[in-house]
Amino acid sequence: MDSNLFSRRRAERFAQLLDEANGGRRHHARSRSDDELAALVAVSRRLTADQPTVEVEAEFRTGLRAMLVATAEREGVGAAAKTEAATTSSGLRGSLLPAVTGRRARARGAILVGVAAGAVALSGISAASENALPGDALYGMKRSTERAQLALTSSDISRGQLFLDFARTRLDEAATVRGDRLGFGAVLDDMDADTRQGVRLLTTVAAERSDPAGLDAIDGFVTGQRQAVSGLLDRADHVEQDRTRRSLALLDAVGRRADGLRAAIACGLPAPVASDALGPAPVSCPAGR
Repeated sequence: MDSNLFSRRRAERFAQLLDEANGGRRHHARSRSDDELAALVAVSRRLTADQPTVEVEAEFRTGLRAMLVATAEREGVGAAAKTEAATTSSGLRGSLLPAVTGRRARARGAILVGVAAGAVALSGISAASENALPGDALYGMKRSTERAQLALTSSDISRGQLFLDFARTRLDEAATVRGDRLGFGAVLDDMDADTRQGVRLLTTVAAERSDPAGLDAIDGFVTGQRQAVSGLLDRADHVEQDRTRRSLALLDAVGRRADGLRAAIACGLPAPVASDALGPAPVSCPAGR
């Protein structure tokens, strides 16, 4: 995870959204991260409503406690209470402390709430639903957990790789869908959508930074994914075969886009202006370059 994963501002906003979702006072200010954090709030509410039976490993409990204690020490949670007690014992009134001290303490506490809720959601729920398939009771929880992972990832490269991982997961699910044309097509639709979003993020970063590292991740994905998708062509249903070929065509387009961007970076072209569902659309290198 990125170093700014649990940044103060995102954690404070997450705590506000949780409070609002549970009937608390609404905050008029909106944040750019609200849409991303909404997925994590949804997971938290499902946790409260459904509470799947999950055994949390002792090692995880120990690690989480250590992380919370370290965060508390770093952010100074509890320092305000100690200061007030010391002031009172020396004969000064606690009311001399600025009112903002209490708000800061609560805000720092909200950071811990965000850290704990995110960690528990991504551990307990993932363990309970990671093997859920379309139609299973926990499948919706599985997809919500994936969206929460995306919300907690602030790097475009990491988010792009996550999308490609989800596309691989959708492929595994598609292989289990038998005799259900609509269900099979829906899973492949989700797989292709994850592929496009992941590729777009990685190609955009590669073009902006003139760094082909993200393209290497795309190449590896296309190689493995194409071979696995081709295995779906052995189905007897011609409708499912046709739908599978559309996903193969998308992977071919992704491969060509990565090759084109790699060539453009190699010959020193600036980042492409034109863009589509797969990200920047490179132009051919001039002759002689």
